[in-house]
Amino acid sequence: MILDNYVSPWHTEELDDLRDMTRAFLEKESAPHQARWAQQHAVDRDFWRLAGEAGLLCISIPEEYGGGGGTFAHEAVIMEEQSRIADSAWGNVVHSTIVAHYIAAFGTEEQKQRWLPGMASGELVGAIAMTEPTTGSDLQSVRTRAKLDGENYVINGAKTFITNATHCDLLVIVARTGDNKGGKGLSLIVAETTDLAGFERGRVMEKIGMHGQDTRELAFVDMRVPAGNVLGGVEGHGFIQLMQQLPQERLAIAVASAAECEYALRETTAYAKDREAFGQNLLGFQNTRFVLAECVADSLAARTLIDHCISTHVTGDLDAPTASLAKFWCTDMQNKVIDRCLQIFGGYGYMIEYPIARRFVAARVQKIYGGTNEIMKELVARSL
Repeated sequence: MILDNYVSPWHTEELDDLRDMTRAFLEKESAPHQARWAQQHAVDRDFWRLAGEAGLLCISIPEEYGGGGGTFAHEAVIMEEQSRIADSAWGNVVHSTIVAHYIAAFGTEEQKQRWLPGMASGELVGAIAMTEPTTGSDLQSVRTRAKLDGENYVINGAKTFITNATHCDLLVIVARTGDNKGGKGLSLIVAETTDLAGFERGRVMEKIGMHGQDTRELAFVDMRVPAGNVLGGVEGHGFIQLMQQLPQERLAIAVASAAECEYALRETTAYAKDREAFGQNLLGFQNTRFVLAECVADSLAARTLIDHCISTHVTGDLDAPTASLAKFWCTDMQNKVIDRCLQIFGGYGYMIEYPIARRFVAARVQKIYGGTNEIMKELVARSL
């Protein structure tokens, strides 16, 4: 296959070693448990500690805070290996690529020293609470309120669709701390959730896909969080902090999408070579060959776009419109490629024990979270 001979320009020998180590770890500690995790709607809590011991958590966080000292390229390798085994259960992207980087980028020195080493070891699991029952991509409409009362914020509100909500020990909350309208009154406040009065984990969300991913509703009822837990030590900077970090989140989604295209294509090509119909294998039919040829082109285009974005991001030059473009284009392509691949599997493609079926249902949300693709196109259009 054409993709077999393609090497991304950002790959290094060190990253190849990381890929081999990650692949071995996930094959042993993740792949055998996917069905069970889907039934319990969460990975095992101990899996986070195992991942920490393996050095896979916070791999792009500086070593002085317990991280791996790598770059986004290291994160991308781990994401791609998760896609290889169709693992949509482990919320490492939220933990390592998103939450840890909010703390590393905006936290005070004391906050970074207090929280990041535990996240790197797996002792602490991170989550971020943005979405509310009435607020999705429009973060300026957040209603959760944090009112300063002496040395504490009293927080009241509700969040939904929160990844890692069952296991999270650290929760970055987008809350309104001022009376200013829009984004000017928002702050990011970190709640340490263990035995925290007023912190309520709601129902487990029943999703059409990603059944093993830990996703719940959360509620805050007169929940008291130390004022010193506002990220960066100064309130009112939350919206700016969100806007600065969202491009990395959107690129992470796009990376996973491109990898999903490739691995769905590989699985489907192997199936088409093996499955027979009317006296020949499926790859012997012109329609099958043409469909797969188009999927190769789409997957290579996605890979090329992602490689450009990763290379640009590692040097600190990725801008928000380009990240938004990558997010909407790659997730659209993921849904297109996987849908066409599933068709080649026929009835077996509709059976959840086949990875292609799990990839299919997991793909749909990629066009929604991290900012809907419609919002992504608007952000790109504003840059024209």
